[in-house]
Amino acid sequence: MTVIEAKEKLTALQAKLSAYGHASGILYYDGVTTAPKGTAANRAQALAVLSEESYKLTTGEETVALLEFLDEHKDELDATEQRIVFLMLKDIRQMQKIPMEEYIELQRLMVEASDVWHTAKETNDFPLFEPLLEKVFAFYKKIAGYCAPEKDPYDYWLGEFEDGLDKARCEEFFSTLRSRIVPLLQKVSAAKQLDDSCIHGSFPAALQDELSRYLMETIGIDMAHCGLGTTEHPFTTSLGSHYDVRITTKYQEDNFASSMYSVIHEGGHALYELGVDDSMAYTVLDGGVSMGIHESQSRFYENLLGRSLEFITLIFPKLQELFPEQLKDCTPEDIYRAVNRAEPSLIRTEADELTYCLHVMVRYELEKRIFAGELSVHDLPAEWNRLYKEYLGVDVPDDTRGVLQDSHWSGGNIGYFPSYALGSAYGAQLMRKMRETVDVDECLRSGNFEPINAWNRENIWKYGSLRKPMELLETALGEKFDPTVYTDYLEKKFSALYGF
Repeated sequence: MTVIEAKEKLTALQAKLSAYGHASGILYYDGVTTAPKGTAANRAQALAVLSEESYKLTTGEETVALLEFLDEHKDELDATEQRIVFLMLKDIRQMQKIPMEEYIELQRLMVEASDVWHTAKETNDFPLFEPLLEKVFAFYKKIAGYCAPEKDPYDYWLGEFEDGLDKARCEEFFSTLRSRIVPLLQKVSAAKQLDDSCIHGSFPAALQDELSRYLMETIGIDMAHCGLGTTEHPFTTSLGSHYDVRITTKYQEDNFASSMYSVIHEGGHALYELGVDDSMAYTVLDGGVSMGIHESQSRFYENLLGRSLEFITLIFPKLQELFPEQLKDCTPEDIYRAVNRAEPSLIRTEADELTYCLHVMVRYELEKRIFAGELSVHDLPAEWNRLYKEYLGVDVPDDTRGVLQDSHWSGGNIGYFPSYALGSAYGAQLMRKMRETVDVDECLRSGNFEPINAWNRENIWKYGSLRKPMELLETALGEKFDPTVYTDYLEKKFSALYGF
């Protein structure tokens, strides 16, 4: 076999794996959006078959031989091909360590856990979800032991979501944030609270759906390649390639801002996926490189752009058109202050910029302690409630608004949460760099997102998974990552808002 022939086989292999991923992704998306409640077992069966075929294809002798051959001839490959071979070999060597029957069992467990979580959240029934969650955590500890027996299991999963991340780096990062955010929150709490009455009222879901599509178009999403659905917990996914991206939201008819910022947040994820260079389609590089980088884009659009006065002023005529009676006495400045109100709250996805990272820290502490054997799944609700009181000063009234609020654990996304806080900090530093060459405020005032999107596309999106996360970030920044840029931004913004 020649190197040219091997590269052709590699292209065909990736296309086939992409097709399996497309099929599995459609099943998941359908399951959490429009599928009837009684169909989970049917999806689990289909996913078990697909995952078995994918496992065999990925770890089969022919695939391993092909990639090892290409690895031996890496000098004859370009940088993109070398990265593809490296990532695929890494995944294969990890997957080979997981017994196939356990890999298939895990796929079934994820479907069941997701289905039961939805019911448990709706009915405030943590005991219903508890046995499934125990299995999920146990399974993920076991997989970490298979894949990286030399590593701390939680460090392994942190690194899977953000290459190079571990507990030590998390502790340093969160310590920096805590030392600045907690005193700032104390000052905010002592000041006169901002009025947010203008975003509360009666806002029909159908009109909010119209707003969602307007927002997607406004920030530059290609609607021919990005769909919008509704679900219990909003998310973004790409199906097979960056040519088909789906985002979801959840409408609250008493607060239009909830879905509005969900759509802008997920829209940031979608823009990243849609912006990957076309040359990477149907390859393992076709998608965001890490969850931290991904969240830098979603939090960038949601907060740094979407909660600015310039953006609120831009979309205000549309808001008045859709909700003329509800907003007849409101101004853009009223809405700006309302959507930037900082106040300890129960729900992470509804949290303001200032308190958001405290929600993330709660989840990080719980995951860390479960993996260390210091906390049982059974005791999660009580400890969740205790930490919310300690970190945010709020009392958790029920598990639906407590330990059951996030979908992540039911989907096996353990180690994901720190990425939200990292992404927020990454985004603030990216904004500072972007402003050196892009008049961001003028773009927002005029509704022209192309210069903003072009900068992100050139520096972040187009690379897909070609570069390592920190290499990609620091090349874009032209400097080292510094979380104090984020805390400086928060202090400047909320000091101005609250007048101290």
